[in-house]
Amino acid sequence: MRNCLAVFLGSLLFLWSSLSLAKEPYRIGALFSVTGPTSFIGDPEKKTLEMLVEEINRAGGINGHPVEAIIYDTQGEETLAVQKFMRLVTQDRVLAVIGPSRTGTSLAVAPLAERFRVPLISCAAGIKIVEPVRPYVFKVAQSDRLAVKKIYAYLKTQGLTRVGILTVSNGFGQSGRQELKRLAPQYGITLVADELYGPKDTDMKPQLIRIRKAGAQAVICWGTNPGPAIVARNMRELGMTQKLIMSHGVASRRFIELAGKAAEGIILPAGKLIVAHELPDSDPQKPLLLSYIKRYKARYGVEPSSFGGHAYDAFLLLKEALAKAGADRKALRDALESLKGIKGIHGIFNLSPQDHNGLSEREAFVLVEIRGGDFHLLKE
Repeated sequence: MRNCLAVFLGSLLFLWSSLSLAKEPYRIGALFSVTGPTSFIGDPEKKTLEMLVEEINRAGGINGHPVEAIIYDTQGEETLAVQKFMRLVTQDRVLAVIGPSRTGTSLAVAPLAERFRVPLISCAAGIKIVEPVRPYVFKVAQSDRLAVKKIYAYLKTQGLTRVGILTVSNGFGQSGRQELKRLAPQYGITLVADELYGPKDTDMKPQLIRIRKAGAQAVICWGTNPGPAIVARNMRELGMTQKLIMSHGVASRRFIELAGKAAEGIILPAGKLIVAHELPDSDPQKPLLLSYIKRYKARYGVEPSSFGGHAYDAFLLLKEALAKAGADRKALRDALESLKGIKGIHGIFNLSPQDHNGLSEREAFVLVEIRGGDFHLLKE
């Protein structure tokens, strides 16, 4: 009887201790294009964040604080992104926001992040999101400027200097077009054609015919699905043999599915994730990349895409900052800006007051070629 009483009192003491030590959750928000035309970007981002939150809570949270993630679907629309951001900040009272998925939606909410002084970690590529630097706005996706440099350096090695560009008329395309035009002279590239297409266009043959007539040796298409897949098929239909280069906006197997055989031979800059198994063992990111692929596949039955990796990196940075700063938005912002040497999916992040992306050209991208219906590392 005495032993039973001791066990009962011990259990009661343990329960009381556990309750007294329970800490308030760190509530974070996220905005992803989970549905709509760019769901191939936002859906893996959402799934990745949910997986990471589950994992960290099972491991005891951040300094004992569980993490609560409130995720809203922007459908890739600027107006909806603004509405959901306001809800996260004024009603849900989150400490920070991860996302949005696209450049346009990120630029739409960036002024609100500044106004309400809420740290925002965008998952989009447009350099304009962090240039000029806004105190509360960060981003993890590799900037289009780094992608353009990678492409132009490759074309230079191939002796291809007369280039036609075909960019989509949205935030991602406008930012990429600006960098393509600005950096061309530095690499000895002459842009012989500068064509645009709409996000919902279904036939780009007129623009491609003009590019061919201009004498382009290579075509650079800048956009996200489905437009680039149509461009690839249109070039095949026209019998064009010029080298076709895509942006990192198509670095997912969804593009290969849409373009079919027309995807063969296309080259693009991409994060290392899609060719992780082909990387040398000496690559400092390889263990994390393989671990992410294994965990995501076990959770969802498919391999993650590069876009899911952006959500991974955003949560990784936020977790580090929360561990340092706790539940204070200003301290959290300061902690984010001071992070150094954080090994992520898409590079090693070194943030500073002058750089709210923190990725270097050397690590951010590799060149990949589509062969046999899959991405393969292109030796440079």
